[in-house]
Amino acid sequence: MTITLFDLGQRFVGELREIPGPQHDPFIQFCFTKCGYGPDTPDEIAWCAAWLNGLCWLHRYPRSKSAAARSWLTVGRPIALEEARAENDVVILRRGSGVQPGPDVLKAPGHVGLFAGLEDQGRRVLVLAGNQGNAVSIQAFPVDQILGIRRLA
Repeated sequence: MTITLFDLGQRFVGELREIPGPQHDPFIQFCFTKCGYGPDTPDEIAWCAAWLNGLCWLHRYPRSKSAAARSWLTVGRPIALEEARAENDVVILRRGSGVQPGPDVLKAPGHVGLFAGLEDQGRRVLVLAGNQGNAVSIQAFPVDQILGIRRLA
């Protein structure tokens, strides 16, 4: 039996979310430690990249070791959207309003998660990620927000 990152990530849907107030989710804090942060890092800090680093650490896959979403543009090998599978493929998205820099700029807003499929006749990409509505979930994003897709295995 082969367990993919996507299989592992799905286990957190409906199970992992930020804790409101002064307490913080210990697994989210663990994930931040895989990015060089201390174990007391609050779960209110954007944690999509940290969650993915935690999953990759558990699965012994390459990781960015950074809490910056765009840091994932340097991990694995680039693939085309048409090749993406809901297995071990990472989707990196631009985030924010207005004109955003392209994939050559790593220090800019972004979002990252696992490829979960396409919908709306290929106009929207489904992403399994942390920090979507303060939880792990699958959400759809316009494909024009994709900065890159990387295959980790």
